[in-house]
Amino acid sequence: MPLTPLDIHNKEFSRRLRGYDEDEVNEFLDQVIKDYEIVIRENKELQNQLLAVQEKLDHFANIEETLSKTIIVAQEAADEVKNNAKKEAQLIIKEAEKNADRIINESLAKSRKVSLEVEELKKQASIYRARFRTLVEAQLELLSQEGWESLEDKNPEREAREVY
Repeated sequence: MPLTPLDIHNKEFSRRLRGYDEDEVNEFLDQVIKDYEIVIRENKELQNQLLAVQEKLDHFANIEETLSKTIIVAQEAADEVKNNAKKEAQLIIKEAEKNADRIINESLAKSRKVSLEVEELKKQASIYRARFRTLVEAQLELLSQEGWESLEDKNPEREAREVY
């Protein structure tokens, strides 16, 4: 058990004939007591400082642990957001591909329809042309028949009036 300043102060030494000077020993013991009290006080202050530093260290360790957990949670959240963004991008791409396929199919259908309509119009134009040719040929044939010349008037005055 360590000595206290009181133990030093209360210590009594036995006396002998040729012993130490009592006043000198008492002065020395008083100085030892003072120094010992200073050492004890400094030791307590250092222990208190050590406790304060340990509390701060524990506090910072807690902050570090909290920050580490926060970083891990943030990283996990970032990974989740990234994965969700990739999934959403894939869905958007698939939807765009479906829309592109639909638009292409609609365009092909419209193209086929227009092509069929063009072919139909060509056939109708060909039929109209053939009918018109037949009609014109029939009319020419009628005009080339012999009855028309007798209808013509040989009057030159009349012919001159018709020209103008």
